[in-house]
Formats: sequence, C-alpha cells, structure tokens
Amino acid sequence: MKYILSNVRIFNQQNKTISHILIDHGNIISISDRIPQLSSNYVLIDCSDYIVFPGLIDVHVHLREPGFFYKEGILTGTLAAAHGGYTAICSMPNLNPVPDCMAHLSIQLEAIHQNAKIHVYPYGAITYGQQGKMLSNMDELAEHVIGFSDDGKGVQSDELMYLAMQKAKKLNKIIVAHCEDNTLLQGGYIHDGEYAYLHGHRGICSQSEWGQIKRDLCLVRKTECAYHVCHVSTKESIALIRQAKAEGLDVTCETAPHYLLLNDMDIQEEGRFKMNPPIRSKEDQQALIEGILDGTIDMIATDHAPHSTEEKSKGLSGSLMGVVGLETAFAKLYTCLVKPGILSLEKLLELMHTNPSKRFGIGSPLVEGAPADLSVFALDEQYEIDPASFLSKGKSTPFAGDTVFGKCKLTMVNGRIVWLENMIEK
Repeated sequence: MKYILSNVRIFNQQNKTISHILIDHGNIISISDRIPQLSSNYVLIDCSDYIVFPGLIDVHVHLREPGFFYKEGILTGTLAAAHGGYTAICSMPNLNPVPDCMAHLSIQLEAIHQNAKIHVYPYGAITYGQQGKMLSNMDELAEHVIGFSDDGKGVQSDELMYLAMQKAKKLNKIIVAHCEDNTLLQGGYIHDGEYAYLHGHRGICSQSEWGQIKRDLCLVRKTECAYHVCHVSTKESIALIRQAKAEGLDVTCETAPHYLLLNDMDIQEEGRFKMNPPIRSKEDQQALIEGILDGTIDMIATDHAPHSTEEKSKGLSGSLMGVVGLETAFAKLYTCLVKPGILSLEKLLELMHTNPSKRFGIGSPLVEGAPADLSVFALDEQYEIDPASFLSKGKSTPFAGDTVFGKCKLTMVNGRIVWLENMIEK
C-alpha cells in the first residue's frame, strides 16, 4: 500500500513545520511541504493537528508466549504496543520453555514470525531455565537474540554472573540485568517504607536492588562487558550508575513510568499497585527524575507485565507482581512530565526512541529513505485511561481512571498500518 500522511507536524524542537510524508514500498520516499500530485492508488490520510514521531521503542516487555498465553500473546502484546505508538520492542525470556537454547528459542521465533504486528527482538536467558545454576547455550543463541537477561530473577552467584559477562563480551552482546538479592527479600512485596509501616505490609528493602547493581558494576570493571540495568527504582542505584558512567564503564539503565510518576504513599490496597521492583519512596522518585534530567537514566521502558484479572485481584499481599504499560506510557509521561515543563518533548523522545535505538541497534529514524516505522499522536486530545479499551489481555495499571493528554492515532511499521484510530482517509 502507498500512503501520503498529509498536513502533519514533523517532530523537531519547534514541531511547527507542516509537512506531507510520502510512503511507498515500506519506506519514507519524501518529506515535503507540498502535497505530491500522485495517482489514485495512493491513500491520503489527513493528519491535520497531529504530530509524527519516529516509532517508540520499549526494551523491556513481557509477551508471555510461549507458556503463559492466558496472560498475553505475541499478537495481543504487539497490538497493545502499536496502540501505544511503539514500533519495536524487546521481549523478556521468562517463558515456558525458557529461551536458553535454540530449540526453545525457535518456538518463540516462529510465533513472532506468525503473529507479531511490530518488530519484536527476543532476549536469550543468561542461565538454563533461569535457574541461576548454569549458563545457557549463549553461543548458539547469540546470533538470534538482542541480548541476554534472566529478567524476573537476579543472578545470585557472583561467579556465574562473571562468567556470563565474559561470554557476552566475547559474543559482543549486552547483559541486561534484573538486579535483586534474594537473601534480602524476607517475604516482602511492596517497598519497605512509610506506607508498608503504616499499613502493616512486609517490605522489600532498597538494598536488594542496589546491592546487586554494586556487585555487577565491579564485575563490569573486570570484564568490560556491555551492561544494562533493568527497571532502576532507588536513589542508591542512580548514584552507583552515575559513578560508573563517570568512570567510563559501558553501562546504561532504564526506569519505568510508575517509578517516575508515583511514590509509595500513592499506593492503594489493590494489585494494580504491585510490581517488582516496588514503587519506592518520594526521595527515590525525585532521584529518578534527577537521573532522567542529568542523563544517568538512558531510557524509559514499561516493564509491561500482564497477568490475568484473577491473578491481580488479591490485593497487595496476594496478587502477582506486574502491571501493564504499553498503552499508557507515552500519555502519562507527556501529561505529567512534559506539559508541566519538567521534561521537554525532545527529551522524552530521546528516552523513548533515540537512546534505546542507539544502545540496542534497533528502530528507524524519521528521515527520507528509512523504513516507515512511525507513530502519529494528537497531543492535545484529552481522555481518561480505561483498561477496558486496552488491546492487551492485561488490564492492571496504577493509572486506571487518570485523565491524560496525547493519544496515538496511527502507528505504521515498514509502511504498513498496524494501528489506526479516527483518521480520515481520502
């Protein structure tokens, strides 16, 4: 299909330029201030009052297939991503079977080939079965995965993580670490802070995260491997990563919208406020925002982690950990950080496209000749977040009922429309 996106604002610092984007054979053919005179086999989509971005990238998504299809599938997860403006995501390996060898990874790759609506780049597991006892077959996986992670579990053995980093360095792959020291959890399920104290909940201490980051950074100094920290949530973690970057270590990190926009005193007695790591203190929240502003935090990922309604309906103590985020991330961040002037729109796109693209080598820029991977947003459109409207099977979000600005109207991958809402085709 051939398209002209007409009267659209191209994202830049001013985003005032009205342009027309010609798309043919999956690529951006031209970006011009004049509508091309073309034959009738082009579909004209009027994007007046909208802005076009390069497709968003999320490096931390749980698609749950194979193994947990009742929670999410590659089809529903990638449709949800397209609904949120994402054109590329990296899928986590806590699946069944775990992608710890090619035989297991191949099942996931075939499902991606058959059902994915956007680009999906799987991680391989660091250890067999994510059991933390023996390295996975990293050699045979390397060519087919974006990196290696045991997300959902921290690698408890110092020696095994050292060996994994050595192997990843040799294979020119990145270690993407879920940092969590199991010996410090003590049955906790929310942050060990004021809310837990006031309401009699068992807490998870901050050191369970930053202690393992500190260990891993020591191993990075020895191995010089590329290292990325998942879902950073504590002020101590930010300080450690800031220092590591100052030393010149090959280290990046991500945080998630719920850690930036909420603190533990915003928690309610519902499963939709339970995730791992937990929402931390106001001091941690502020440190994360400072980390965004000074470049310590490189990117924002959703940690989209869908569960069934039943699994999330048992309160803080009984519900499984994880919330969905693909369909709310941009709108919440734009509404709560960009509109109040905390972040510029340019900075937000750096966190949600440019930096993930550079670090992981995925995604396409919004330029002539590039693949047409893009999203179109109505930044001024106001609406209420309604989980019933999600395309994801998961409906659990701490942002349910919030009023936000910034609705994705169209998402295109390789010149193919994968999400379209209320657009006028002529």
